[in-house]
Amino acid sequence: MLSLPLTSSSISRKKYDVFLSFRGEDTRKNFTGHLYEALKSSGIVTFRDDPKLEAGEEIAPELCKAIQQSWCSVIIFSKTYAFSGWCLEELAEIVQQKNANGHKVFPIFYDVDPSDLRNQKEKVEEAFAKHEERYKEDKDKIQKWRNALAEVAKIKGWHLHNGNEPEFVGDIVKKISAKLCQTYPIVRDELVGISLPLEELYSKINIGEDDVCIIGICGMSGIGKTTLAKVVYT
Repeated sequence: MLSLPLTSSSISRKKYDVFLSFRGEDTRKNFTGHLYEALKSSGIVTFRDDPKLEAGEEIAPELCKAIQQSWCSVIIFSKTYAFSGWCLEELAEIVQQKNANGHKVFPIFYDVDPSDLRNQKEKVEEAFAKHEERYKEDKDKIQKWRNALAEVAKIKGWHLHNGNEPEFVGDIVKKISAKLCQTYPIVRDELVGISLPLEELYSKINIGEDDVCIIGICGMSGIGKTTLAKVVYT
C-alpha cells in the first residue's frame, strides 16, 4: 500500500502567495479582476489593494507590509502604469524585497512592449517627464523608480497583445501554482480532517505502477478538494 506523506518543511509560509501590482484605472475591472478571481479559485492566497488606499502618490504602509508578507509579486504593466507615482513606488518596494529577501517577481506585459519599459521610451518617457517636473527636488526618488522599472522589465514574463485572455490567465495561474507547490510542499500534519479522505483517495489509486486512472474529486466549494489533490500530488 502507498505510504502517506509525513514530511515537514523548514520553509515558513508567507501570509500571501501573490501580491498584485497594477494601475487600477487601466485593468482593475477587466484583466486584473479576472486574474484575481482565477488565482483565488485555484486556492492561491492573493492580495489586491483596496481602491480607497490609492489616495496619493506615497505608497500606503499597508501595501508595503503586504509586499513583505507575500511570496511573490505579479506586476501587470499596462499602458499608463508608469504614469502612476503610486505604482512606481510600489514597484520600487517590490524590487527592494526581491534583492534583499528573495521575493519572486513575475511581470505581465499587458499590451505594452518590454523594451519601451527597459529603455523608458514612448509613453514611459512621457510619464517620467511629468514625474521629473513634479519632483524637481527629489531626483533620488525618480532614479529609484527608473532603476526598478528597468530591472523588472528585464525579467522574463508573460506578453498579452490581442491574445486569448482566458487562456492567458489560465497559463499564469498554472505556472504560479506549480512554483508554489515546489516552494511550499503541503505538510499533512498541519491539516485538520485530511487523514480519512486522503486514505480513501490513496486506496483508489493504489493500483499497478504502470496503470493509469482518472479520479474526479467532487463537492461543494471550500471543503478542501484542491488541498486534497495537492497533498496527493506532493
